Amino acid sequence: MAFEDYKQKKSVVVVYTGDNKGKTSASIGLMCRALGRGQKVAYIQFIKHWEVGEHTFIHKIQPLFKEELYFFRGGKGFYNAGELSEKGIDEASHKKAAQETLAVAQECSRSGDYDIVICDEINNAVHDGLLKKSDLSKLIKKRHPDTSLCLTGRNFPEDLVKLTDIATEMNKLKHHFDDKFLANKGIDY
Repeated sequence: MAFEDYKQKKSVVVVYTGDNKGKTSASIGLMCRALGRGQKVAYIQFIKHWEVGEHTFIHKIQPLFKEELYFFRGGKGFYNAGELSEKGIDEASHKKAAQETLAVAQECSRSGDYDIVICDEINNAVHDGLLKKSDLSKLIKKRHPDTSLCLTGRNFPEDLVKLTDIATEMNKLKHHFDDKFLANKGIDY
């Protein structure tokens, strides 16, 4: 097949999943690439409610991009993650926050106002039972036809891969956390 036989899609569904780091970092790179092309981006975070490097970065660049960059930080932190779980936050609060964040993602992806909607850590919310797999499927299927969607987080449902255009799995070869080292600022968060 010759290059001129290829076509370009109006929008795509991109998934970054797997058990190693790099999923959020890849989505931030995608955000930068889209903004660099003059596209409008909605970046919606489902888990990280504490201040992490990407929040600081987004807040610093928002004045430059004005209406081209919308940021929403939802969720109540790690859920059902042993010692990393947020203390004092019950399951109902986690589920409510996930549903509220999903509503924002649905509105952004259906509105046609954004070229790309990035849902960071949404896969975790589905895997942990805070959202249903059907919520994820509807988000993909009911987006505006001109809006691309990026979904990140561990454990993307295998049976939904058929609904995606690009799916990348970050496989762990090694991670220093396994050797009892804590996350590093600027690298891990």
